[in-house]
Amino acid sequence: MLRIGEFTDTYIPVVDGVGRVVLAYAETLCRKGHQVTVVCPMYNTGYRGGYPFELVDFKGLGVPSAKQYKFGSTFFDRHCRDRLNEIPLDIVHAHSPFCAGSEALRIAKQRKIPLVGTFHSKYYDDFLKITKSDSLAKLGVKMVVNFYNHCDDVWAVGDRTAEVLHEYGYKGDIKVIPNGVTPRKLKLESLQEAQSRFHIAKDRPVLLFVGQINWKKNILRILEACSILKAQGISYQMLLAGQGPDQKAIEKKIEELSLTDNVSLIGHITDTDLLDGLYASADLFIFPSLYDNAPMVVREAAVMRTPAVMVAKSSGSEIIRDNVNGFLCSDDSQSLADVILKAVTDKELLSSVGENASKTIPIPWDTIVDDVTARYTELIDRVRRNGRIRRSALER
Repeated sequence: MLRIGEFTDTYIPVVDGVGRVVLAYAETLCRKGHQVTVVCPMYNTGYRGGYPFELVDFKGLGVPSAKQYKFGSTFFDRHCRDRLNEIPLDIVHAHSPFCAGSEALRIAKQRKIPLVGTFHSKYYDDFLKITKSDSLAKLGVKMVVNFYNHCDDVWAVGDRTAEVLHEYGYKGDIKVIPNGVTPRKLKLESLQEAQSRFHIAKDRPVLLFVGQINWKKNILRILEACSILKAQGISYQMLLAGQGPDQKAIEKKIEELSLTDNVSLIGHITDTDLLDGLYASADLFIFPSLYDNAPMVVREAAVMRTPAVMVAKSSGSEIIRDNVNGFLCSDDSQSLADVILKAVTDKELLSSVGENASKTIPIPWDTIVDDVTARYTELIDRVRRNGRIRRSALER
C-alpha cells in the first residue's frame, strides 16, 4: 500500500480537466488499495461525503480574470498545514506548478520523499491572455520550468504536450502518462432524458461541444463553420455544453451570425449519466481547440461511439487517425465546415469511425493507474536508497 498526496490548483466542481484527472487518480488509486490525500484550494464547503480519500483544502481567493479559479497557500491557512503535517505520505504528485505545486515541493523537501510533476496545460497562452504582455508571459513560463526542474520525475499527458514543455525550456526527460476514461454503458433513460431536456432533433444532424465556454477553446471556429453550413442550406443542431468567462460574448456572436435557430448554449452538465446521453445523442463531437493537450471530453465521447472533429497537428489530436477513429480539419472555419458536412452525409463512414473511436481511444483509468503505481513505487525505492533525485542534482 502506498500513501500518496495528489496536489492540484483546480478541483471539482470547477469545469476543468485537470481537477477531473486528479479525482480519477484518487478514486482509482483508492480502489486499488492505496491511501490518497487530495490537496487543493477550497472550492466547495458544502457536504462532501462519499470520497474514498482524504480531502485537505486551503483557503483561496478568486482569480480576477477567471473567477471560477482560486489561488492561495497553506502558509496562510494554519489549520490546513496542521492537518497535512499529521498525514503520512510516501510520495507527492503535483498536477500544477503554482500554489499546490509549491506546497508539494515543500513537503517533498521536508520529508525527503519524491515529487512527481505532471505538465497538463499551455501556460504561456494563459499568461498572455491575463497579462497581455509577451515578456511577462515568458517570465511566467520560466517560473513554470523552474518548478519542473525541482521535480524528481516529470510527466506529460501526451507526446506533443511533452514537446511544449521542452519548447518552454525544460531540458530533462519527460515520461508520457496519458489521461484515461471510466468505461461505462449508456443508460436508455439517460439518452431519452438528454433528448427531451435539450430538444434534440431526430431529423437533422446533431453536433456537440462540451467544455469551457471560453474563446481559447476555438469556439469562434465552431460558430463560423456553423454559419457556413447554414448558408449552404444544411440543416443541423449545434449544442454547446459548459460554462465559462466568455458566455455573454459567445451568445452575442451567435446572434450576430443569425444562428439562434441552430446553435444553443445549454449550460454546465454535472450529471455523468445525462452527459453520456448527450454524447450518445450527437452525431459528431466538435472540438477544434488548439489549447487543450489531452481533452477528457473527446475520450468520453468516444466511449459513447461519438467521433470527434479536431484540428490536425494540435496537441489533443494525436489520438486521432483521420477517417479511421475521428476526423481532422485545418484551423480554418471552411475546412471545419467541409469536414462536418462530409461526415454527417456519409452515414456508413460516420458509424464506422464512431465504432473505431470507441475501440481505440478510451484507455480505462485502471490501466493508467497500474502504470502510475509502478512508477510511484520505483521512485519511492530510488529516493529511499539515494535521496531525492532532482534536489541532489541541483545542489551539486
